[in-house]
Amino acid sequence: MTDRREIVVNDKMQTGYRYTLSAPEGEQFDVEFKPHYSPQTMLEMGVFEGRYLNDCTDEFPSEWYQNAKISPKPDITLNFFGVKSRQPLKVWQQKGWIYGPDPRGWFQWYCRYYLGRRLADIDRIQIKRWKGFARHAGQIRANCYPGDVFCRPRQRQGLLQWSYDPLI
Repeated sequence: MTDRREIVVNDKMQTGYRYTLSAPEGEQFDVEFKPHYSPQTMLEMGVFEGRYLNDCTDEFPSEWYQNAKISPKPDITLNFFGVKSRQPLKVWQQKGWIYGPDPRGWFQWYCRYYLGRRLADIDRIQIKRWKGFARHAGQIRANCYPGDVFCRPRQRQGLLQWSYDPLI
């Protein structure tokens, strides 16, 4: 990528935040980071009860929203597995799960990373967190019959929201 595009963010949670895209969209990921889905696919499949990035349509590509399952209010029926899957942002903040310039957490970081933003220190933290979430796939493999996608739906929804394959 020869031209470096700058994104200016003005939404409910950030005003005037700027970042530069230094990698091609969806490419040049860290060798340890192998997400299963793109942010667009995750939004289309149904994540976060339809209530995530709804006010960020100017920051992210419009095609991400064309078939996204979004709602002005949390709606568990929009989640792929139809289960409650989100905690209030205040809980994430209290637990110290919000890092750096991404006030909405891991998925916001992933969307920006997918677009091509690279922040070495923050990327390292978030990729480590992503890798740690793999334990849920292990629990599904250990406790569910192969092909039974209705076993452990909350963990499967969580896997989807961290861009792991929930249909294992």
